Amino acid sequence: MSQTPENLFRVLHHVCIVVKNIDAAVTYYESIGVGPWGQFPSLEIFRDELCVPDTDAFMKMKYRYCNLDNVQLQLCEPGPGGSAQRAFLDAHGEGVFHLGFTVPDLEAAEQQAKKIDLEPWMRGRTKDRSSGFTYFDTRPKGAGVVLEVRANKLV
Repeated sequence: MSQTPENLFRVLHHVCIVVKNIDAAVTYYESIGVGPWGQFPSLEIFRDELCVPDTDAFMKMKYRYCNLDNVQLQLCEPGPGGSAQRAFLDAHGEGVFHLGFTVPDLEAAEQQAKKIDLEPWMRGRTKDRSSGFTYFDTRPKGAGVVLEVRANKLV
């Protein structure tokens, strides 16, 4: 399927929730039957092609993920520094930071997003370009949440 504005945000992959304490959040979710939780791979693989407000803060974020029957849940605990996730947590408290959608081609997805007046906010790619992500800050446009497109073979 070719990437068009009409199908840019059609395949939901995950919901990312920013939390203060990732271990406490995992413990709670497991207590209600949500799990198991996996360790997210190191974010270092994106360092060479990363465009975020604070690279060091981005690298210090902790992630866990849980594959449910229909969607993946991700938990993110931002460390100190100037990450967008830390700014969200400080301003709003814990909650949904973004919705992640799978696309077949990130570069095409970014071009299609521009056609609907969405500019990349943050992005990262692996050296071999097999995996990556682009965030769009769609909150002020009325979405109420950040939207992300991803082409990722990692998790």
